Amino acid sequence: MENDMRSIGEMGRDSGLGVSALRFYDRAGVLVPAWVDPVTGYRWYASEQLGEARLLARLRRSGMPLADIRLVLAGWAGGGSGLVPRLLDGHLRRLERGLAEAREELSTVRALLGHKETSMTTATDTARLTVPGDGLAAALDAVRYAAGSDPELPVLCGIHFDIEGDDLHLVATDRYRMAVARTPATTGAGGGRVQVTVPTPLADAMRALLTDDAPARLTVDGHGVELETHGRRVAGQSLGEDFPDYRRLTRLPEGRRLALDVPALRRALGAQEAEVCVLVLAEEVTVGGEDLDLAGDRVGDRVGVNPAFLLDALATGEELLLEYIGPKAPLVLLRPDVEDVFSLLMPVSLEA
Repeated sequence: MENDMRSIGEMGRDSGLGVSALRFYDRAGVLVPAWVDPVTGYRWYASEQLGEARLLARLRRSGMPLADIRLVLAGWAGGGSGLVPRLLDGHLRRLERGLAEAREELSTVRALLGHKETSMTTATDTARLTVPGDGLAAALDAVRYAAGSDPELPVLCGIHFDIEGDDLHLVATDRYRMAVARTPATTGAGGGRVQVTVPTPLADAMRALLTDDAPARLTVDGHGVELETHGRRVAGQSLGEDFPDYRRLTRLPEGRRLALDVPALRRALGAQEAEVCVLVLAEEVTVGGEDLDLAGDRVGDRVGVNPAFLLDALATGEELLLEYIGPKAPLVLLRPDVEDVFSLLMPVSLEA
């Protein structure tokens, strides 16, 4: 029977829905597998279900409500020509009304932001400090993976340098994860706060100069950054937009901390092919299989994550703790030996 059918992984790849979405639509009774292995629980789909799955993927991308998707698929399967066009037209009208309302609200937000910007002055202070080269290198390595690459959000395509007193914080985020690291200066300006966001190519060039613990002299102002070590120098302009207030984004309530078996998690995540994997947070953290019922019969909080993003965060240390606040709150990964190096990872909904 399996030779004439598609596995859930094959159906996810060929339809564009993904494994987690197929499991969801099975549980919702929208796209039920033709056969489920009673021993392993693996789902198998008939070849003729591929067209229905592809249609479902398009409806999903359009944002159509689940109740309407059911009716569209039923009408499509039954060959009816009257109900389906009316459902599509009704959904399009809702989208157009929502877009018009969103434009109005965003126009108001833009006006409020413009008023706020004109009422604020831009700081042009300059900070000069010396940091150990290996400390700055470690901080750059700890945050680099979280830098964004979306050209529509250029301010996130860099690493944020935040200097206050003799402390240097480095921050990077692509909206779905954030990494923060601190390195103390051996000598510094000891003055007010100076911030600058360094484009990732410039940050990478700075990192290439840091080969040992030799002092690195860093000069930062509101327009650019310069790094000098071993008689070599790299400098460039900053990104010309305000970086988000990362301190506000990292101000989270205290959660439950669990020690991670980092090597075991890396092995489990490396074997995942799904778009979303499930962490089961019980006495230990385990990873749900691709087509298992989340993680079998284990009892504990379940949270969905992007496996590639979690692997990036796990690469920052061999000993890590995971702080769990709640199913909708960011997961916090931190090192038990270093207080000011941590990362946040947004969870993925297990209901869609």
